[in-house]
Amino acid sequence: MVAIPIQYRLSQGDVTPIDALADVCAAFRWAREHADELGLDTSRVAGYGVSAGGHLVASAATVGCPQEEPSAVRSVPDALLLWSPALDMARDGWFERKLQERATAEAYSPVEHVRASTPPTSIVQGDADTLTPLSGAERYCEQLTELDGVCELNVYGGVGHLLTRNLEYQEGDFDPDPKAVADGIAQHLEFLRGLGFIEEE
Repeated sequence: MVAIPIQYRLSQGDVTPIDALADVCAAFRWAREHADELGLDTSRVAGYGVSAGGHLVASAATVGCPQEEPSAVRSVPDALLLWSPALDMARDGWFERKLQERATAEAYSPVEHVRASTPPTSIVQGDADTLTPLSGAERYCEQLTELDGVCELNVYGGVGHLLTRNLEYQEGDFDPDPKAVADGIAQHLEFLRGLGFIEEE
Protein backbone atom coordinates (compact mmCIF):
# COMPACT_ATOMS: atom_id res chain seq x y z
CA MET A 1 0.00 0.00 0.00
CA VAL A 2 0.95 3.62 -0.51
CA ALA A 3 0.00 5.95 2.35
CA ILE A 4 -0.46 9.67 1.67
CA PRO A 5 -1.13 11.93 4.67
CA ILE A 6 -3.50 14.79 3.97
CA GLN A 7 -2.88 18.19 5.50
CA TYR A 8 -6.06 20.24 5.63
CA ARG A 9 -6.89 23.68 6.97
CA LEU A 10 -8.23 23.84 10.51
CA SER A 11 -11.34 25.81 11.47
CA GLN A 12 -9.65 28.99 12.65
CA GLY A 13 -10.36 32.59 11.72
CA ASP A 14 -12.47 32.59 8.58
CA VAL A 15 -11.60 28.96 7.72
CA THR A 16 -14.53 26.53 8.03
CA PRO A 17 -14.99 22.75 7.66
CA ILE A 18 -16.08 23.48 4.08
CA ASP A 19 -12.54 24.66 3.31
CA ALA A 20 -11.09 21.60 5.01
CA LEU A 21 -13.32 19.38 2.85
CA ALA A 22 -12.09 21.18 -0.27
CA ASP A 23 -8.52 20.37 0.80
CA VAL A 24 -9.35 16.70 1.25
CA CYS A 25 -11.05 16.53 -2.14
CA ALA A 26 -8.02 18.19 -3.74
CA ALA A 27 -5.78 15.57 -2.13
CA PHE A 28 -7.78 12.69 -3.61
CA ARG A 29 -7.60 14.32 -7.04
CA TRP A 30 -3.86 14.91 -6.61
CA ALA A 31 -3.27 11.27 -5.72
CA ARG A 32 -5.05 10.09 -8.86
CA GLU A 33 -3.33 12.69 -11.04
CA HIS A 34 0.06 11.38 -9.81
CA ALA A 35 -0.94 7.72 -9.83
CA ASP A 36 1.75 6.61 -12.29
CA GLU A 37 4.65 8.06 -10.36
CA LEU A 38 3.23 6.89 -7.03
CA GLY A 39 2.36 3.39 -8.25
CA LEU A 40 -1.34 3.76 -7.49
CA ASP A 41 -4.35 1.97 -8.91
CA THR A 42 -6.80 4.85 -9.41
CA SER A 43 -9.76 2.51 -8.79
CA ARG A 44 -8.44 1.43 -5.39
CA VAL A 45 -8.00 4.68 -3.50
CA ALA A 46 -9.24 4.36 0.09
CA GLY A 47 -9.86 7.24 2.47
CA TYR A 48 -8.86 6.74 6.10
CA GLY A 49 -9.96 9.26 8.70
CA VAL A 50 -10.03 9.58 12.47
CA SER A 51 -12.67 11.67 14.29
CA ALA A 52 -12.87 14.99 12.36
CA GLY A 53 -10.74 13.41 9.63
CA GLY A 54 -13.35 10.67 9.42
CA HIS A 55 -15.99 13.34 8.92
CA LEU A 56 -14.01 14.86 6.07
CA VAL A 57 -13.32 11.69 4.07
CA ALA A 58 -16.91 10.53 4.65
CA SER A 59 -18.15 13.94 3.48
CA ALA A 60 -16.10 13.69 0.30
CA ALA A 61 -17.89 10.41 -0.41
CA THR A 62 -21.42 11.49 0.60
CA VAL A 63 -21.89 15.25 0.66
CA GLY A 64 -19.54 15.77 -2.27
CA CYS A 65 -16.84 18.35 -2.89
CA PRO A 66 -17.54 22.09 -2.54
CA GLN A 67 -16.94 24.45 -5.44
CA GLU A 68 -15.06 21.78 -7.31
CA GLU A 69 -13.26 22.78 -10.47
CA PRO A 70 -14.41 20.80 -13.53
CA SER A 71 -12.11 17.82 -13.80
CA ALA A 72 -12.08 14.36 -15.29
CA VAL A 73 -10.19 13.14 -12.21
CA ARG A 74 -12.40 11.87 -9.39
CA SER A 75 -12.08 13.33 -5.90
CA VAL A 76 -14.17 10.63 -4.21
CA PRO A 77 -12.51 7.69 -2.42
CA ASP A 78 -13.31 4.14 -3.51
CA ALA A 79 -13.56 2.84 0.05
CA LEU A 80 -13.75 4.37 3.52
CA LEU A 81 -11.94 3.36 6.69
CA LEU A 82 -13.33 5.44 9.56
CA TRP A 83 -12.12 5.52 13.19
CA SER A 84 -14.43 7.21 15.72
CA PRO A 85 -15.83 9.32 12.87
CA ALA A 86 -18.11 12.34 13.22
CA LEU A 87 -20.96 11.27 10.95
CA ASP A 88 -24.14 12.75 12.41
CA MET A 89 -23.62 16.52 12.58
CA ALA A 90 -27.09 17.88 11.76
CA ARG A 91 -27.89 18.90 15.34
CA ASP A 92 -24.35 19.66 16.51
CA GLY A 93 -24.26 23.28 17.69
CA TRP A 94 -20.45 23.45 17.82
CA PHE A 95 -20.18 22.27 14.21
CA GLU A 96 -22.92 24.70 13.15
CA ARG A 97 -20.93 27.59 14.61
CA LYS A 98 -17.74 26.43 12.86
CA LEU A 99 -19.57 26.73 9.52
CA GLN A 100 -19.97 30.50 10.15
CA GLU A 101 -23.37 30.66 8.42
CA ARG A 102 -21.90 29.49 5.12
CA ALA A 103 -24.12 26.39 5.28
CA THR A 104 -26.32 24.45 7.67
CA ALA A 105 -24.86 21.64 9.74
CA GLU A 106 -27.24 19.22 8.02
CA ALA A 107 -25.75 20.13 4.62
CA TYR A 108 -22.38 18.79 5.78
CA SER A 109 -23.57 15.85 7.85
CA PRO A 110 -22.51 12.60 6.10
CA VAL A 111 -25.34 10.52 7.53
CA GLU A 112 -27.86 12.81 5.84
CA HIS A 113 -26.31 12.16 2.42
CA VAL A 114 -25.74 8.41 2.30
CA ARG A 115 -26.80 7.06 -1.08
CA ALA A 116 -26.42 3.89 -3.13
CA SER A 117 -23.15 5.17 -4.63
CA THR A 118 -21.53 5.68 -1.21
CA PRO A 119 -18.31 3.63 -1.17
CA PRO A 120 -17.92 0.47 0.95
CA THR A 121 -17.25 1.58 4.52
CA SER A 122 -15.57 0.04 7.56
CA ILE A 123 -16.06 1.82 10.90
CA VAL A 124 -14.24 1.32 14.20
CA GLN A 125 -16.17 2.75 17.14
CA GLY A 126 -16.26 2.65 20.93
CA ASP A 127 -19.70 2.09 22.43
CA ALA A 128 -19.07 4.69 25.17
CA ASP A 129 -17.93 7.46 22.81
CA THR A 130 -19.42 10.77 23.96
CA LEU A 131 -17.80 12.97 21.28
CA THR A 132 -18.82 11.07 18.14
CA PRO A 133 -21.57 8.79 19.47
CA LEU A 134 -22.12 5.26 18.24
CA SER A 135 -25.64 6.21 17.13
CA GLY A 136 -24.23 8.17 14.17
CA ALA A 137 -22.20 5.21 12.93
CA GLU A 138 -25.17 2.87 13.41
CA ARG A 139 -27.48 5.16 11.44
CA TYR A 140 -24.91 5.55 8.66
CA CYS A 141 -24.44 1.78 8.33
CA GLU A 142 -28.16 1.07 8.50
CA GLN A 143 -28.86 3.51 5.67
CA LEU A 144 -26.04 2.26 3.47
CA THR A 145 -27.03 -1.37 4.02
CA GLU A 146 -30.67 -0.60 3.18
CA LEU A 147 -29.41 0.80 -0.14
CA ASP A 148 -27.58 -2.50 -0.80
CA GLY A 149 -24.25 -0.87 -0.02
CA VAL A 150 -21.48 -2.31 2.12
CA CYS A 151 -20.96 -1.08 5.67
CA GLU A 152 -19.08 -2.90 8.42
CA LEU A 153 -19.40 -1.58 11.96
CA ASN A 154 -16.83 -2.81 14.49
CA VAL A 155 -17.97 -1.81 17.98
CA TYR A 156 -15.75 -2.10 21.05
CA GLY A 157 -17.35 -2.23 24.47
CA GLY A 158 -16.32 -0.11 27.41
CA VAL A 159 -14.20 2.35 25.46
CA GLY A 160 -14.86 5.89 24.28
CA HIS A 161 -13.56 8.26 21.64
CA LEU A 162 -10.50 6.89 19.80
CA LEU A 163 -11.09 3.70 21.84
CA THR A 164 -9.91 5.43 25.01
CA ARG A 165 -10.30 3.74 28.37
CA ASN A 166 -10.47 7.18 29.99
CA LEU A 167 -14.24 7.64 29.86
CA GLU A 168 -14.33 10.63 32.20
CA TYR A 169 -12.49 12.97 29.83
CA GLN A 170 -12.69 12.04 26.15
CA GLU A 171 -11.42 15.28 24.60
CA GLY A 172 -7.77 14.60 25.46
CA ASP A 173 -5.50 12.52 27.69
CA PHE A 174 -6.42 9.49 25.59
CA ASP A 175 -5.70 6.02 26.91
CA PRO A 176 -6.51 3.78 23.91
CA ASP A 177 -7.20 0.16 24.75
CA PRO A 178 -4.32 -1.71 23.01
CA LYS A 179 -6.33 -4.85 22.29
CA ALA A 180 -9.21 -2.89 20.78
CA VAL A 181 -6.80 -0.77 18.71
CA ALA A 182 -4.98 -3.86 17.38
CA ASP A 183 -8.26 -5.54 16.49
CA GLY A 184 -9.61 -2.38 14.86
CA ILE A 185 -6.55 -2.14 12.63
CA ALA A 186 -6.86 -5.84 11.77
CA GLN A 187 -10.55 -5.37 10.88
CA HIS A 188 -9.72 -2.46 8.56
CA LEU A 189 -7.01 -4.48 6.82
CA GLU A 190 -9.28 -7.49 6.43
CA PHE A 191 -11.95 -5.22 4.97
CA LEU A 192 -9.48 -3.97 2.36
CA ARG A 193 -8.49 -7.54 1.54
CA GLY A 194 -12.12 -8.46 1.04
CA LEU A 195 -12.51 -5.60 -1.43
CA GLY A 196 -9.38 -6.66 -3.32
CA PHE A 197 -7.47 -3.53 -2.29
CA ILE A 198 -4.72 -5.66 -0.74
CA GLU A 199 -3.38 -8.56 -2.74
CA GLU A 200 -1.88 -11.50 -0.92
CA GLU A 201 1.69 -12.28 -2.00
